[in-house]
Amino acid sequence: MFEGLETPRLILDAERLKRNAVHMRTRCAELGVTLRPHLKTAKSIDVARIAADGGQGPITVSTLAEAEYFAAAGWRDILYTTAVVPAKLARADRIQRAHGARLLFVVDDRDAATAIGKAAASLGAHFGILIEVDCGEHRSGVEPASDALVEIADAIHACAPHLELMGVMTHAGHSYAFDEPAPIKALAEVERQAAVASAELLRARGHPCPIVSVGSTPTALFAEHLSGVTEVRAGIYLFWDLSQLSRGMCAEKDIAVSVLATVIGHQHSAPSLILDAGALALSKDIGANRFMPEAGYGLVCDPVTLERLGSLAVTTVHQEHGAVPVPDESWFARLPIGSMVRILPNHACLTCAAYASYNVLHAGKATEWPRIGGW
Repeated sequence: MFEGLETPRLILDAERLKRNAVHMRTRCAELGVTLRPHLKTAKSIDVARIAADGGQGPITVSTLAEAEYFAAAGWRDILYTTAVVPAKLARADRIQRAHGARLLFVVDDRDAATAIGKAAASLGAHFGILIEVDCGEHRSGVEPASDALVEIADAIHACAPHLELMGVMTHAGHSYAFDEPAPIKALAEVERQAAVASAELLRARGHPCPIVSVGSTPTALFAEHLSGVTEVRAGIYLFWDLSQLSRGMCAEKDIAVSVLATVIGHQHSAPSLILDAGALALSKDIGANRFMPEAGYGLVCDPVTLERLGSLAVTTVHQEHGAVPVPDESWFARLPIGSMVRILPNHACLTCAAYASYNVLHAGKATEWPRIGGW
C-alpha cells in the first residue's frame, strides 16, 4: 500500500474522514443550525467537499491564503476568523473581485472598525463584519452584551456602505481544558448565551444581526440546545487527534490522519527506535499529555492496520529524528531498519501544516490530494 513512498508522509483515511463529516452534519441538523466548517486544518478542496457533502456552502478560514484558495475553487461565503487589519484589505478586495466571493471579517475594537472602514472606503470595497464577543477564553473579543459592543456596531454602521454589520461570533476555545461532558455542556451554554445576548442587544439598538455564530468541536457535540444561534463553526472533528482522544471527544478509530515514518536506526544504549519523523514532521505540540501522559509526541502504530504497537510512543523529537523507547531489543527484529510505522498525531492542526499534500487511503489504495499552506 505504501510501496515507493518516501517518508515522512501525511496519511489521510478517506472512510474515517467521511464518517466524521457525516456525524457533525447530522449533529448540526439536530441542533437546527448551519454548519460552517473550519478548514484551517484541512486546507484542502477535496476535504472541504467531503465536509459539505459535495456542496459549496459557508466555510471558515484563518488565513487569506485559505480564503483565496477556496474562493478560486468556487466557495462564495467565507468567514475569516482572525481579526483583520487595514493592511490586509487590498488583498481581500482582490479576492472578492476576482472570484465573486463574499468575505466576512471579524473585529472586536471600535477604533479598529473605524480604521478598517477607512481602508475599505479608499479601495471602494465592501466587506461584511461580525463582532467577536469573548465568552470566557480571553484570547480576543469584546465583553458580551456590553456598551463597548454597541459602540463597535455604531462604528461599523458609520462606515456604510463599505462595511456592513452581519452579526456576532464567539469561540469557546477553553472547552479544550476539560475531559468530562458536564463542564463542556455548561460552557456550551455560556457560549450560546454570550452570542445570543449580544445579538439581542444589537437588534434592540437598531442594528441588524442575521448571523449568530458559535464554534468549537466540543461545545458543538455537547450543547443541550442552540436556541438563537444560526451557525456552528468546527473543524478538528474532520480529522481528530490524540488531544481530542485524550479528552473523550472521539474514539481512536475516528482519527483520520497519521504520519507514515520509517525506522532509520536502532539505538542499543537506550534501547530505542529512531524514526525519520521528528519535530518538523510531527510538531512539538504535546497537548494530549495533560490527560494522556503516555502519548508523547505521538502513538506508534502498525502501518497497515493502524493498531497500536504495544505502548510505543515518540517521546523525544529533534528536527528530523524521533526517538521511540522500546521495552527490549526484541523490537529491533520486529521493526528492522527500513520498516514503516504510522504515528497518531498529538495535534492534527500543527502536524498537517508541515505537508504539501495528503496521501489518501481509500479501499486499500493510496492517492494524493493537494493542500495549501502559508498566509
